[in-house]
Amino acid sequence: MRLGPLSTERHAAADGGRPESGRRRRGVLRRLPPRVRGPVKWSFRAVMAVVLVIAVYVGVTIYPYLSGPGTDSVAARVAEWGRDHHLSWAVSWLENETYTAPPTGGNLSAAQRKALLGVGAPHPHPTASSAAPADLPTAIPAQAANPLPGEGVWHPVTYEAGTPVIEEAALRPDAQHTSELAYAAWMNQKALSFNLHPGYQQPGGSWPVPDQLTGSALNGLVATFNGGFKVHPNDALGGYYADGTTASPLVTGKAAEVFYRDGSLKIGVWGSGLTMTPDVVAVRENLSPLVEGGAVQVGSEAGSSAQWGYTINNDYYIARSGVGITASGDIVYVSGAALSVQTLAQLLKAAGAVNAMELDINPDWVSFMTYSGHASDPNPAKLWDFTQPADRYLQPASRDFVSVHLR
Repeated sequence: MRLGPLSTERHAAADGGRPESGRRRRGVLRRLPPRVRGPVKWSFRAVMAVVLVIAVYVGVTIYPYLSGPGTDSVAARVAEWGRDHHLSWAVSWLENETYTAPPTGGNLSAAQRKALLGVGAPHPHPTASSAAPADLPTAIPAQAANPLPGEGVWHPVTYEAGTPVIEEAALRPDAQHTSELAYAAWMNQKALSFNLHPGYQQPGGSWPVPDQLTGSALNGLVATFNGGFKVHPNDALGGYYADGTTASPLVTGKAAEVFYRDGSLKIGVWGSGLTMTPDVVAVRENLSPLVEGGAVQVGSEAGSSAQWGYTINNDYYIARSGVGITASGDIVYVSGAALSVQTLAQLLKAAGAVNAMELDINPDWVSFMTYSGHASDPNPAKLWDFTQPADRYLQPASRDFVSVHLR
């Protein structure tokens, strides 16, 4: 007899309105021998319980990362959660598997050629300059054949009393990646002071220095740049100390930024000329030195994890950043979208650094901004087109950074 709509509804009601998959599963269980049916049922329930616990754990632990303030992308936040919850191996594996090498050869675009000439940079126009030639940096030697107009030439960005205090330059990073650019910033330490700011996640905790630039922290602000690798877990393989508090123990032999009470900054190897004194306000270590005593410390090979950390392969050409100090005590910062550890080290040395260290890497973490305008309404400008927005540090930052101010 053919069932009509009413009969169909009655059959569904008699079955409790359960979905077809539920009826099918019960049918499979009924076909099993009684001695097997019970264990299978309990095994299924145990698996579902584990899945539920994992889902709840992920939901509870990942929420603070996704809901936190700041400008970090969703992908970066998820990766941070993974690294903080024993999944660094998975994040690094995914980064390595999805890595696409930048093209070799080729030519710069019209926009990149303008960058070499300083076109578009927020240049002031002083009426006079009191700077002696010895106070200014020399051009960065070209790293690729047939230097282009403006390649490695410094362009003033920030002046104080007619004296350049921040200058920027761009050049091709090496002889192979000739369609890419690396970017450098020179900072006149005689006219500037440097402050280390904590991130609300890295290193986390409570600090007297804010995790964003607001209020009095905007006075005299002329630049900011990113910090180093994570210290929790310790991807930096080094320490973090500030204002009498140690977030991660300092490690002798690691590269370090050392911040002093007078606003000065030194860069070198902790325990080798740089030690704890009453004048030290903060120390930020990150991996092994890239340049020490004027010599590049990186070979053509990737190096070991003990040197360069447990992140994406060190011979990969990705977004990287580094900072160094010149023989005259000025500070140079270098970053770019397609740098290996070795090319970063070579560029820092070429920019004048006698001691230098790697800072953060990957497009989500590299940033350098200069600022113009009044402290009540700062106008940030990016060194190059990295992922983070120009106002990254004008709101709470998840990772530590350095602010640079006029003295």
